[in-house]
Amino acid sequence: MKEALFYKKLGSGIVQCELCPHFCTLKNGEKGKCKVRENRTGKLFSLVYEKPCSIALDPIEKKPLYHFYPGSKTLSLATFGCNLSCQHCQNWQISQKFIEKIREASPQEIIEMAKNVNSKIISFTYTEPTIFYEYMLDIAKLAKKEGMKTAMVSNGYINPEPLKQLLPFIDAFNIDLKGNDKFYEKICGGRIQPVLKTIKIIHKAGKHLEITNLLIPGLNDSDSEIKKIVFWIKVNLSDDVPLHFSAFFPHYKLVNVKETPAETVIHAAEVARKLGMKNVHTGNI
Repeated sequence: MKEALFYKKLGSGIVQCELCPHFCTLKNGEKGKCKVRENRTGKLFSLVYEKPCSIALDPIEKKPLYHFYPGSKTLSLATFGCNLSCQHCQNWQISQKFIEKIREASPQEIIEMAKNVNSKIISFTYTEPTIFYEYMLDIAKLAKKEGMKTAMVSNGYINPEPLKQLLPFIDAFNIDLKGNDKFYEKICGGRIQPVLKTIKIIHKAGKHLEITNLLIPGLNDSDSEIKKIVFWIKVNLSDDVPLHFSAFFPHYKLVNVKETPAETVIHAAEVARKLGMKNVHTGNI
């Protein structure tokens, strides 16, 4: 447990978290929407600092990052928790809960793990890295000193100031751009505008950026929705930003929705290419 960054005291023992766009206001003993940041006697604490729930060695393409040291292996890690509540989450067993009794690993130990498996890249992934911000930041700072690279696979639901302070220590980002604002509100428990702002900040900073759109039948897979995403990327970023379309498989609360046909994913990629996107990829099919 470590005192959290980015919060303010409102008086009477109440605090407000300023890490993500939820701006959770918490009384003593209350946790934020992420389930892993808690007010304890007027101070906000991260409950997952040095408590990874998953560590694995992955191909960098699994993130997916296809244009960032392709062919490399990356040490990937996550803690419990997430600041969105996506009904289709494939990692809901760890993103939507918090278990306190779990193995511990200091930032330095994570660096040593990466060295032991000859990985020169550390990825923060599986759940939402924003919610273990302090842990990620400390690991990333050490990684930079060691000449290692870092990647953040994120939903993009983070406030601008925490993001800007993180940027010097993260080399690559893959951000989920899930759908329109209605989709975010109904399916994810969030809003699209903060995500779009995050993507713009990352791109303006000159960081390596790739974007993923998971296609869910009947919810965000229409040609009009695909075109909206492509046009937004072309207008606000660049036509050479790598764009990944991937298939949905029934998970969590969307078990009654059929999996995405491969043809749908291939078609989405074809639409994006016809509209001028240069680096379009299909995945998970």
